[in-house]
Formats: sequence, structure tokens, C-alpha cells
Amino acid sequence: MTEFASDSASQQTHYVASSTSSSSSTTITINSTSVVPDIPVEIVSEQEMAFFEAALAATRSSPISARSYSSPFRSNARSIGSIAALSKRRLGPGFSQPDIEDSGDFGCTQKRVRVVESLFQRFRKKTGLFVTDVTATEWCEKQMEFVLHHGKRYTTGAMKAGTARHTKLEEEVVRKVKVDIRSTEDTWALKFLNFITGVNQLLFDGLTRELPLIGFAGGVWMVGIVDEIRMPQGETNKNPVLIDTKTRLRDVLPSEPQRRNGRLQLMCYKFLWDNVVAKKFPSKKFFDSFSLDPYNILSESVRENAANAGILAENLHDIVRYFRNTCATLPPADGWLLLRYELQKDNSLLGEDRFLYDPDWMMSQIQACLEFWHGERPANYTPEEERWKCSHCQFASACPSTKTSEVSGSATVNNTSDK
Repeated sequence: MTEFASDSASQQTHYVASSTSSSSSTTITINSTSVVPDIPVEIVSEQEMAFFEAALAATRSSPISARSYSSPFRSNARSIGSIAALSKRRLGPGFSQPDIEDSGDFGCTQKRVRVVESLFQRFRKKTGLFVTDVTATEWCEKQMEFVLHHGKRYTTGAMKAGTARHTKLEEEVVRKVKVDIRSTEDTWALKFLNFITGVNQLLFDGLTRELPLIGFAGGVWMVGIVDEIRMPQGETNKNPVLIDTKTRLRDVLPSEPQRRNGRLQLMCYKFLWDNVVAKKFPSKKFFDSFSLDPYNILSESVRENAANAGILAENLHDIVRYFRNTCATLPPADGWLLLRYELQKDNSLLGEDRFLYDPDWMMSQIQACLEFWHGERPANYTPEEERWKCSHCQFASACPSTKTSEVSGSATVNNTSDK
């Protein structure tokens, strides 16, 4: 039986961003993968705008001149080369074939193809893919598609209780401090700062919670927050153990699909941890992917709190350097991962699921997930043998799968989220 360090770890500081751009202060927890959802925006390319102008000119019976359109969103407009490349890819869910239209009755016989951005480009380009995006996709791709396009309609009492429990567990070892942020670089700096301080707590006290992780997987950036990491005590094995806590509304253990989903989540966390400690964090790729200026001076509040943590940093480049140096001192995570199931009513332990890391299975799940996110195929429905999930889905009435199959069975709604 593996023993861990005592729960009586001293409190570690986690830095929380406080926006100063308005008179009413809004607090955002930076050691969280929860973000303000982007409002979907359809970006029109310069070529498409040229077609629109030509059509407008034709209605006015005026000659059409060959000129370029100066878009106010020029930096977001697609190039001809990127359009050609994207047009060769299969479109996303709901689009079985390209929407090809005649260019209009104004002397041009060339046809144009409307290129649809992938779900990843639309919704996760600026944030990276969350680990719970992977697990939600594994749970049901069609439900994930509905959530992206329409948002979650409601939050159940069980979800609120689960969030409250995780908040309480975090507060046992973490003290939050508000930090003013003024740029995207500030936001990322706090994520790395929370990782560094959390790891220091792990090494000194043997326990940390709500640790942010980031890494490159399957060609995309992936981010997440692991519930808990503990250092084993009294053993030769000094590899940290990753733990995730799930809360249950009823005093029964979850079904196999729910356990499978939880295992995938923890395996993704181990993958991210092992990659950064193996010195595989590509700094330049990170800066370029998120359009960050590594030498932009961080806000005074960020710099002061970094200094309080023993980190003398002027910019994001300095913070990332400290992050990489910290990672270089860490061992890989233990191959045995632990899922804990608690009863929401009294937080009593219902059971534990200790399982071995399976990198091949995990990577196959990530690749299947990315096929959906990149628009290489339409969203799959949950398998027939797991259609009982539909009885707990808020989009069941609008989902085509429920029109052809009877929703039956019972289960507790899947409740996994990056806090």
C-alpha cells in the first residue's frame, strides 16, 4: 500500500488575476482552465470580400475594377495559400461537402469554395485544448459539438457540489493572492508562476493541489489542472503520484464508461507532466503559437508577486526560463495513477481506482479526439451500448440520435471539469 506525505502541508500561494481594465473589478482564477468563452466570429477573407464588392458593383451596373480590399481585420484574413490548403481538408461536423457557388453574373466563371474553420481554430486556438475537452469528446462527440456551438444550458446541483468540494480541497493547502494583469503575457506568466510555486510546495511538503500543466500533444497545445499530486513516503520510489477526486451524488461506484473517462483524464495529466520534466517544452513554438511577445514587460503587480516567490523576472521569457529550470529538477510521474470517488453528502470515500498508465491507448484516444476537433470527420454519436448517456444530456431533444433510438437506462451524469 503506497503511503503519502501528511495532509498537513503548509499553504502555498496561488496567484489570481484581477482585471483592472474597468471600474468594477472582475476576479479570474488563473490556476484554472476555465476561461471566458469566445463569441464565435466568422472571419471573411480578402478574396471573399472582393467577391462581395464585385457583386455589389454589378447591381449598380458599374464596371468592376481589379483591386484588393483593405480589410480592417487584415491580420486575421486568410491568405490564398492557406485557403488552398484548407480546401483540401474535409470540413467539420455538419458539412458533408464544400459549399461551392457560382461567383455571380458579372463575367467571372471561376467558382469559389467557402472554407469553414475547424472547431479547434474557432474555439481553442488562443487557449489550447483543455484536457477536459479530450474527456468530453471521448464521452460524446456530438454533445461536445452542441456545447461549443450553443454553450451549456444549465449547471446541475451535482456539478455545483463537485466544484464546491474541489474548491474546499484546494483551500486546505492553497492561499490565493490577487494579481493585476494587463496583457495576455501577464496571464500566461501567472500560470507558469502557479506551477513553479506548486512544485516547490510538492517538494517541501509532499503535497500540492490544483497544479496547472501545459504541453504539446498530437500537434496541438494542451492545458489542464491536476487535482492533486503527492510524493510517496518511506519507499525507494520517489516518483510523484497523480490523483483525481470525483464526487458522486449516490453511494454507488461509477459505471465502466465513467471510470474509463476518468482514467483518460489522469493519463493526459501524466503525459503533460512527463513531457515538461523531460525538457520537452518548446519555448519558441509556445510563444509563436499564442502570438506572445516574450520580452513584453510584465505588469508591476506580476513582477512584485514573482519576486515574493523568489523569481526575479521582467518578462514572460524570464518566467518560462524559471519554469524550464524547475521542470529539469523533477522526476516523471509514477506509472500508477489514482482515481478517488467521494460521496457528495458527507465527503466519505466510496472507493478508489488504481490503474496503470497506458500511453498507447491514451494517444489513440487523443488522435481520435483531434480528428473531430480538426474537422477531419463529422462528430460521432455515443455507441449504442452507451446510449443511456443521452437520458442525462441537455441536448437530447435536439440530437438526431434520439430520433432513431430510444433513450433508456440510467446513470449519473458525467461530471469532469478542469477547475
